[in-house]
Amino acid sequence: MWRPLIAGRSARLEEALQFLKGPDFIPVESQPARVEFNGPLQFRFPTPRPGDFTESNVVYGRLYRCAGRWQERPVIVLLHGGGGDPDYHFRFPLIARRRNRTGFNAATLVAPYCFQRRPRQPGALSEPDYLRTAKTFAQAVAEIRALTGWLLEEGCSAVALWGFSYGGWLAGLTACCDARLAAVVMTVPGVRLNCLIAEQFVRRNIREALQERRVAWEQLNMTPLNLTLTRPNIPPENILLIEGVHDLFVRAEPVEELWQAWGRPDIWRLPHGHVIIGCGLLPGMTGRVLRWLSPRLDKPAVQQ
Repeated sequence: MWRPLIAGRSARLEEALQFLKGPDFIPVESQPARVEFNGPLQFRFPTPRPGDFTESNVVYGRLYRCAGRWQERPVIVLLHGGGGDPDYHFRFPLIARRRNRTGFNAATLVAPYCFQRRPRQPGALSEPDYLRTAKTFAQAVAEIRALTGWLLEEGCSAVALWGFSYGGWLAGLTACCDARLAAVVMTVPGVRLNCLIAEQFVRRNIREALQERRVAWEQLNMTPLNLTLTRPNIPPENILLIEGVHDLFVRAEPVEELWQAWGRPDIWRLPHGHVIIGCGLLPGMTGRVLRWLSPRLDKPAVQQ
């Protein structure tokens, strides 16, 4: 992902900017997913926003149900970070089982181009393609909304999102377009493309490759991809930001800007870095978030 752009090859920046600023980025309408189960936990459904590769056009996930009459209980959808693990296969099952014991269902989704959704074609994602990046965000948000619609259609009383890093970014984008969500928790979330990240790499070729993309990233940050330029579609009291004061990957400044732009929702400023908070290495974090979510999930969802 750090390779420089091959000379003469278009990264489709202008097309990406036009797409992100247009109505097709996140449409108003959202249809419930056509969910099929292939085991007690595993489910899948066709993506509502097909992309360039067949492998990523099927959405995979897991549903951890409460014991008995699960359709009458709220659901917390867990959204993993950019790498997928340790969240999806290791941390999320532990969090989900704990939520089941406290009366909540939990669901997880595999984001586009992660795990079994990654293209098998060698080098398929090795070159920068800003239009594909923009469409990947659109696809991920559409899939979260489709799952939300299916859960509410099944009778679940409320749906909340809890996203980590990249997943927190997706949770924020979804909160800006879907009033059906009961609550959103964004843990060390991405807020916009990090134009300062190149300075943190020791290897010179990586720094130079990323510096070449900085101008493009700055332009992309002037679109709705930048959460500080958007506004949530749910009340501020139903949003929780979890900031890492010493986070060198996401950094605290964008999260603070988001907190101000979104009407100062609840924010926890924790004296730790991205890995400690984002990978769940902070004792007591899961229980604390569950206690914050509980009163917000007792309210019925808004119909849309």
